[in-house]
Amino acid sequence: MKLILKMIMLLTLLVSCATQQERAERRAQTQKAVNEAMESRQWRIDITSMRPFRYGSRMVSSDFYLELRNDTLRSYLPYLGQVYWKPPTLMPSIGLNFEEPVLRYQQDSQKAQGHQMGIYVKTEEDTYLYAIDFNDSGEATIRVRSNNRDPIGFDGNIRCK
Repeated sequence: MKLILKMIMLLTLLVSCATQQERAERRAQTQKAVNEAMESRQWRIDITSMRPFRYGSRMVSSDFYLELRNDTLRSYLPYLGQVYWKPPTLMPSIGLNFEEPVLRYQQDSQKAQGHQMGIYVKTEEDTYLYAIDFNDSGEATIRVRSNNRDPIGFDGNIRCK
């Protein structure tokens, strides 16, 4: 009976070691993919939740994303907040939906658990700063500031191309 218990404990120990090693390998692969995506400026963030300035955090459908392709930012994000003064000829779009060339990048050096990037974009109706924190775990946090709207934040998962 003691021999059986020792064998079970030994097998449990071996399985947990293998699982930890597999997790470490997956983390290393994810970290490498995120680093390569940052260097090539080719990534997509699938949005999971949003944090409006005036309202509580909300989960969103999996249809929303933020994508960078070299020098073009594709933003298909929901928006909930106050839109300030606009010329009467322009109606604000619903959401942050556009595809525009990037005016300027501000990429900080790699931090302990990922990267930070600032992307400036100008559309017909506003100028935006997307401040993005990329974690090596494959998660991202986005903060959007603009001249004519309340700030808003998003959380999502990085999909490296």
